[in-house]
Amino acid sequence: MTIFKTVISFSLLALLVACGGPGDSASVPEAQPADATSADIGNYIVHFNAQSTDQLPTDVARAYDIVRSKNRAMLNVSIIRKTDNTPVAAAVTVKATNLTGQLKNVTMRKIEEPGETSAIYYVGETAIANLETLVFDISVTPDGESRLSEVRFTRQFYVDP
Repeated sequence: MTIFKTVISFSLLALLVACGGPGDSASVPEAQPADATSADIGNYIVHFNAQSTDQLPTDVARAYDIVRSKNRAMLNVSIIRKTDNTPVAAAVTVKATNLTGQLKNVTMRKIEEPGETSAIYYVGETAIANLETLVFDISVTPDGESRLSEVRFTRQFYVDP
């Protein structure tokens, strides 16, 4: 019985070796590095993020008058002064296009949360389609500054069909 188990074990091992490992025949995609979510623009850091609005909790979407939908994307932008790590107001405009060059309307609006942990950020929404990639061109001029800074980033959105 022991010889039989040994023969079977070696046979299975030989079959596994003959099939090859993942590097020989399988196509395993390499993990890509995460895209940047901030940009240094001199005295300030611009933080940005885009996601489908269905990922927002219902109470948050309701509080900020954001339509929750898997077919809508929300862009969130904030500007932080480096010297004291505080949020600052700014003129923020966005131009978004998909890979076919179609312009997507994104009107940004300011949201300010006062208090001990005050926050200032800008949000805008636009319609999206499954697998649509948007290129966001963000123009920022912090209050009290005259220099316009531009940030560009790309996001692909996945919508369940």
